[in-house]
Amino acid sequence: MPLPIKRLLREARCAAKIDPAHYSAATSQNRLESFSYAIAGCAYMLRRQKNTRIIFVATLALVACGLWLQLPPLEWSLLILAAAGVWLAEFINAAVEACVNLSTASPQPMARVAKDVAAGAVLIAVITAILVGISLLLPRIMQKLALMPALGTAA
Repeated sequence: MPLPIKRLLREARCAAKIDPAHYSAATSQNRLESFSYAIAGCAYMLRRQKNTRIIFVATLALVACGLWLQLPPLEWSLLILAAAGVWLAEFINAAVEACVNLSTASPQPMARVAKDVAAGAVLIAVITAILVGISLLLPRIMQKLALMPALGTAA
């Protein structure tokens, strides 16, 4: 077996042997307790992060629009995935920012890079979600408002 593959397998086995309970006092063995931490994280985001509240309102508007347009299941799935990508990116961004803030008391160039890259991920997710939303919703909105012939028919 080539040396790089052997090294890769050895490293994978080493990492798999690490027990996080030995390094963290906050490791939970109780699923219900873990779920309560997740709910607390969501509540924190909605209460303390302005962008999360904006995403919440946008998600409500998206759901209302989808219900009004009576979207088929596949289109709902695409919109849900796009919206979930934005939510996930925003949550990960907040976690990165919190970790960076904990790890450095003074401005550090690489701390700024970490924050900027995480924020860039949110921007990419938002742009993608907007493009998905426009491509799925705009034709149906135009049809609903009689600005365009019915979907699937020739003009």
